[in-house]
Amino acid sequence: MPRERVYRTEAVVLRRSDWSEADRLLTLLTPGGKRRVVAKGARKTISRLAGHIELFCYTTMLLAVGRTFDIVTQSAVRQSYERLRGDLQRISAAYYTAELIDRLIGEDDENPLTFELLVETLGALDSTRAIDLTLRYFELRLLGNIGYRPRLHNCANCQQTLGEDAKRFSTTAGGVLCPRCENADRRALPMSLGAFKLLRYLQTQSAQAVEQMTLSESLRHEVEQLLRAYLRQVLERDLKSVAFLDDVRTDPQGDHHGLH
Repeated sequence: MPRERVYRTEAVVLRRSDWSEADRLLTLLTPGGKRRVVAKGARKTISRLAGHIELFCYTTMLLAVGRTFDIVTQSAVRQSYERLRGDLQRISAAYYTAELIDRLIGEDDENPLTFELLVETLGALDSTRAIDLTLRYFELRLLGNIGYRPRLHNCANCQQTLGEDAKRFSTTAGGVLCPRCENADRRALPMSLGAFKLLRYLQTQSAQAVEQMTLSESLRHEVEQLLRAYLRQVLERDLKSVAFLDDVRTDPQGDHHGLH
């Protein structure tokens, strides 16, 4: 069925860049998938659109179908996440969520669950005390939405129900191995019982539940490294924003450049 010439959609701005002399090219996530659109005149100081197309803004947009890119005719902010914008650690986490979605979701690849997840995650990053655990929750949910849900309850090799004696995570098999299958992947990563339990908890609980957790730094770091290794396997590369996240964490007051 052909699209209307003008249509309305909810959207989150994932990326933006200068386009021609006065316009901006935006990469949006919408419930109907990822879209690249043009905001005409948005770089002019008098533009009515300028404040409504900031990075990570959750908006309602009116778009006109264009020849190459659709064109933003109206935009109204639903959530601007002000606290997130004023905090380098929060905004570096938002860059990471946006880049991960940009890499994993295709153009017009309908995924309303992932759109809802992004809005939920940005809201959580705007207020949470546990930025890192919010990101782990986001990673696990996103992987599940796109068909890469890590196997944490049944062995990724033989499907047998996993017990507390499981201690290897295979990025190539896509999850945890039971003791009998540990040697099926000689490069499988060691995993503590605490990390195993935390991964399972994060995979099944709400973003709000994450807020109540008190965990050691070493456990949080271990789970981050396991999921980072798995995402590297899925993406076949590292993300630029991973280095930015690490940089900000080690030097929160530093002068950081490079991501827009």
